Amino acid sequence: MAGPKKSLGQHWLKDRVVLSDIAEAAKITPFDTVLEIGPGLGTLTSELLRRAEKVIAVELDGELAAKLPGQFPGKTLQVVHEDILTYDLSHLPKDYIVVANVPYYITSKIIQKLLTDANKPKRIVLLIQKEVAERLAAEPGNMSILAVSAQIYAEVHLDQIVPARFFTPPPKVDSQVVVVQTRPAPLVAPEDEKKFFRVVKAGFSSKRKKLRSSMSAGLGLTKPDTEVLLKRANISPDVRAEALSIEQWSALTKIVD
Repeated sequence: MAGPKKSLGQHWLKDRVVLSDIAEAAKITPFDTVLEIGPGLGTLTSELLRRAEKVIAVELDGELAAKLPGQFPGKTLQVVHEDILTYDLSHLPKDYIVVANVPYYITSKIIQKLLTDANKPKRIVLLIQKEVAERLAAEPGNMSILAVSAQIYAEVHLDQIVPARFFTPPPKVDSQVVVVQTRPAPLVAPEDEKKFFRVVKAGFSSKRKKLRSSMSAGLGLTKPDTEVLLKRANISPDVRAEALSIEQWSALTKIVD
């Protein structure tokens, strides 16, 4: 078989202990359906099949997708040769679990798709670039649009770090497991989402500037008017967007026209 394809961001992880730990982090029961994204050689697939009722593996690489079923005869494995970004999640049963070692370059798009779909998973366990994992789980003081976007839909927790040397070929950076537990209901009501993200994007439009400046430019307001809005929401005009909690963004959204 050909080696990992750089164009698809493929890095094989074969350490059985690490693979087992990733599967354990997903808290899979014998009644769960697991969606695996990019199963590759099937090393993580093997661990998932030991725990789940069924595994649905979505693989973009046609060669790998064709060979994977033959590795697990008699197992409840369904392999789908498709791009996960266009895959229809409505086919999956309610409260499915996602487990994956995903390419760095599409991490954000995958997370956005999973968390905004009408049929959201109940839990997502991803092995991703360590820096991105830290951004996802950030707290006020180090927030980003990525963190805000994920955390309105889910609670995000960091799990084990997996050094680059465990992969073939080794990537340039270390990876980390992140556990994303979907909330029963988003922190922002669906009808308020568009306005909420307009306000958040305005705040992060000039990341190094204080909120009075970034919000003013992002919302097309004067700085004095922006200060009034921020003070009404009990937010200092002198802090930066990364300092705000989701609750503060929500409060600000409610008073912005």
